[in-house]
Amino acid sequence: MTEAFSSNIAHKIKIRYGRELALGLICACILVCISGNALRAQLILGPKEEIPKSVIKPGKPLVEVKKVSTGRVIHRFHDTSPLSPSGRYMALFRLPFEDRYPQAGDAGEVILVDMKTGIEKVVAVSRGWEIQVGANVQWGSSDEELYYNDVDTKNWEAFAVQLNPLTGKSRRMEGTVFMSSLDGKELISYNLINSIHAQSGYGVILPDSLTDYNIGPVATDGIYVTETRTGKTRRLVTIKDIYENTKPSIKVENPMDFAYYCFKIMWNPQHTRIMTLVQWTPLTGGKRKIAVITMDPDGSNMHTAVTPEQYARGGHHMAWTADGDHISMNLEVDGKPGLELITVRYDGKNLKTVFPTGSGHPSFHPGGLPFIITDSYLKEPVTKGDGFVPVRLLNTETGEEHLIASVFVPNVKDNSFRVDPHPAWDRTGRYVIFNGYEDNTRCVYIADLQNILLP
Repeated sequence: MTEAFSSNIAHKIKIRYGRELALGLICACILVCISGNALRAQLILGPKEEIPKSVIKPGKPLVEVKKVSTGRVIHRFHDTSPLSPSGRYMALFRLPFEDRYPQAGDAGEVILVDMKTGIEKVVAVSRGWEIQVGANVQWGSSDEELYYNDVDTKNWEAFAVQLNPLTGKSRRMEGTVFMSSLDGKELISYNLINSIHAQSGYGVILPDSLTDYNIGPVATDGIYVTETRTGKTRRLVTIKDIYENTKPSIKVENPMDFAYYCFKIMWNPQHTRIMTLVQWTPLTGGKRKIAVITMDPDGSNMHTAVTPEQYARGGHHMAWTADGDHISMNLEVDGKPGLELITVRYDGKNLKTVFPTGSGHPSFHPGGLPFIITDSYLKEPVTKGDGFVPVRLLNTETGEEHLIASVFVPNVKDNSFRVDPHPAWDRTGRYVIFNGYEDNTRCVYIADLQNILLP
């Protein structure tokens, strides 16, 4: 995660990494064709000055890797599959640019790739996006239900859209979407309009005058659920509700000295529990505190699964495990340098280390197999300092680790513009989809792990 941006200053920052890297990057064409445009390669692009002999990482490729789309294209995040429920289509988002912050009204594209024919088409235009997760494009229960965020620039209202990408028929929802339940019945979201004040990259952009700054644990902001059948949205709980009711308590002596926001939110696979982060940052500046909160779908039965004291030792990126009772994440638990991969029950009990070396954006196999897929950040210990980050497959039973791919990512000056692979399982657990960087632009890849998972 990055530190919060709390004003228009964040929007005025300009970075120049695109032009700078353009002078130092070369295209890798040394790829071994398997069939069509399927590739056996662990790396696609690298800067000359760092890899003088070859842009292909050494070592025999472990699995088949295929580039799905390129040209400012990303998939959403590590906790949802961009591959449709049938596996026929992939839904992605094309940024209109990569070298500056979006302004209110800037439009990107929702794109659909036919995985059988390779044909790609634009199915929608969205003005409700940011750089890290785009417009939160994701599937509902079938190939006929695709959700994403948009903004009505006539009245500056942000809203989710339910789109049938096969027919073009769409419906406007009342609220926004951060995550759809797997059954497609409900969308859940924190306040994506105000989230720019918590952290850039994950919400929707409106004129700053239409956003609110939360002073203390407010009762005017919180978690929102949209019933997709009706399109109606309700506020499930407020930040004040969470502050007052979660156990163990997250109360502090001087709450009005902090800005409180919810950030990121996830349904479990069974649609029976919700997980979110609550973060609070000193109004005078300084390090934020974070707690992982869970609750039932009606907002009751709140628990602090990871306390702010635990989180402060070092931690990031949660996801539900397949059983719907446990959460996986990177967390410092052994007192030694580096994070571990742990699981913990929704109520904070049964915390245990499942892999000794954590990194990136981990998620367990959706079918319950003992595998975790994750990536890393450039400066995490699992990297080699060569500009590449690994896509790692971890076996929690044997302790084995497999390198699925090595992905070049630009070393940007402003971390909001970083390129994270965000490896995500498809719903069957056979494929892993991740972001990459080739020809000085974002692109998306898919790896077939069948022969590793089921030899």
